Amino acid sequence: MSRRPGNVNPGRRIAEGGSGTIPIPFVGSVQSKSRTSPLLSIGLLVLVAILLIGYSYSWSGGMSSKEVPSKFEGGISCTYEVQSAIPILKKAYGDSMHKVLHVGPDTCSVVSKLLKEEDTEAWGVEPYDLEDVDTNCKSLVRKGIVRMADIKFALPYRAKSFSIVIVSDALDYLSPKYLNKTLPELARVSSDGVVIFAGYPGQNRAKVAELSKFGRPAKLRSSSWWIRFFLQNSLEDNETASKKFEQASTKRSYKPNCQVFHLKSYQ
Repeated sequence: MSRRPGNVNPGRRIAEGGSGTIPIPFVGSVQSKSRTSPLLSIGLLVLVAILLIGYSYSWSGGMSSKEVPSKFEGGISCTYEVQSAIPILKKAYGDSMHKVLHVGPDTCSVVSKLLKEEDTEAWGVEPYDLEDVDTNCKSLVRKGIVRMADIKFALPYRAKSFSIVIVSDALDYLSPKYLNKTLPELARVSSDGVVIFAGYPGQNRAKVAELSKFGRPAKLRSSSWWIRFFLQNSLEDNETASKKFEQASTKRSYKPNCQVFHLKSYQ
């Protein structure tokens, strides 16, 4: 489409007539007027050029407000959901959101957004390999704010190092064998609760979560499955935080695309 301007001259030559040619009235009239009004001709040419540039740009992949980052294409990203839910979480947890650990893929983006919140400190654990990250993420890793760690084993933090631990797009890939170790670890390093963002059964996962270093597809479990598993690990529902989260969600007309569970920390 961007090559259309190249067709202007042939059309003009045909319009000029000659043996065996058919005159084009519109083009001919423009030429006639151009002899008496060169400024009008120049203005028309500039207008046509602007229209052609805009038309070709729209076909060549110009930016659109509907575009989303490629890592969120093809499904739901619960890590992206965490970023959307930060205002709701702050309403539900209040002052407990002052020292937060996020565990999950693309944790740099979550940590960066949390650090912009007033009176909030944040750290992150990336359970997958960090590839093609931006300079901001490299800086967070260099400062030790974000670190890579295999969450199938003990987390590299002391007990109650954080007030709240938020995990997304990570537990869905763990078998019950490893969940038995990981969930207690999340509760151990938190003091005021654990928030889990998990996918729904039958839900498509985002591409960022498909590249699991655990080598297995996501197991999207029902809420009843998770509740039974929490009880087996002596993890209690944080009813107060759950109610506040629900109230804040209703007030802001926010409907999570992922399951959200609020658990108490180990006392």
